[in-house]
Amino acid sequence: MAFRIIASQCTQCGACEFECPSGAIRFKGEIYVIDPEKCTECKGTFETQQCAEVCPVPKTCVPAAPAI
Repeated sequence: MAFRIIASQCTQCGACEFECPSGAIRFKGEIYVIDPEKCTECKGTFETQQCAEVCPVPKTCVPAAPAI
């Protein structure tokens, strides 16, 4: 499962984009988005998800809901 960014809470600071080890985060239009195909949840690289760690707004980078 990938992570996602809750756009309404995002301050667009860009911290997550530079910390993502898989390059899954990018600025698209007016919001940051996480590419679920690239997001590894930092498994095998870090113990915690780096986007959530560096985000200044708690619970803005969260696990994406599984596809049904």
